[in-house]
Amino acid sequence: MEEVQSVQALATKLGALPLEYVRSEHERPGVTTFRGGDAPEIPVIDMAAPGFAARMAEAATEWGLFQVVNHGVPAAAVAGLQRVGREFFALPQEEKERYAMDLASGKFEGYGSRLQPDLGGKKPWADFFFHNVAPPTMVDHDIWPKNPTDYREANEEYCRHMQRLARELFGHLSAALGLEEEAMFEAFGGDDMLFLQKINFYPPCPEPELTLGVSPHTDMSTLTVLVPNEVQGLQVFKDGHWYDAKYVPDALVIHIGDQIEILSNGRYKAVLHRTTVSKEKTRMSWPVFVEPPMEHVVGPHPQLVTDESPAKYKAMKYKDYRHCKINKLPTM
Repeated sequence: MEEVQSVQALATKLGALPLEYVRSEHERPGVTTFRGGDAPEIPVIDMAAPGFAARMAEAATEWGLFQVVNHGVPAAAVAGLQRVGREFFALPQEEKERYAMDLASGKFEGYGSRLQPDLGGKKPWADFFFHNVAPPTMVDHDIWPKNPTDYREANEEYCRHMQRLARELFGHLSAALGLEEEAMFEAFGGDDMLFLQKINFYPPCPEPELTLGVSPHTDMSTLTVLVPNEVQGLQVFKDGHWYDAKYVPDALVIHIGDQIEILSNGRYKAVLHRTTVSKEKTRMSWPVFVEPPMEHVVGPHPQLVTDESPAKYKAMKYKDYRHCKINKLPTM
């Protein structure tokens, strides 16, 4: 088991930011965040309004990210997920470390502070905890916290809603491409798709304008459904600028991931995003990553490949794509 270099513990005894967290000038959010008054608004889509599916497809094309309200996920299920996550991170450090991930032994689930070094060796200002929540064959409850005692119940309840919502989102995005509604769901592995629950914890930072909670990246998954808390942090890159994704109460944030971009043959865009941190407040977020099974092959959908629009991406087993992405190797 690896020793966890907890940012949460570090934050309680710092007056200045250690150099390993200080980003180069072209990455610092204090310099690179768009501050103009005419910033475009990241789409917020009401799933109870007429025409919402077309707006969703447009946002997936233009932004690769949108927020949804009236999404059918009960507020109580979201609140329960957030509460048990906050309670886990309030535990003593030694108790959290019982669940530490161990990359050396291939244990990617668990508690930690970084998955791999960023380019340049800089560290993210964040801790996290993550584990599989579905399908049952991929779930190891020994990794799940025993405290709080209702952690499992809250996560399983929320996951049931995520499975329903993800299938609905796949259906709308498929239909907008001219495919059958079930095309995307089936192309990504159907009921065997993996749902990975993560908790991100970004403690207060003495010099937030110099660092990042998460470096710029696209998600390797199909899509990501994220619950933020009220502390600003998520930023999206579009048209050469970094824009804040404003907090919208009761909204879920939907990220288009690499696998949807690949399947759509580039019609939908995986969103390049990053996370900033706050000087006074703790930011938390709860993303669910929806991934194909490891042995599943994903490539451009055959109906979207024509002489006029040849395949832009290579079909790959998801485990091979994941290996390349984690190790910063080319996928083409």
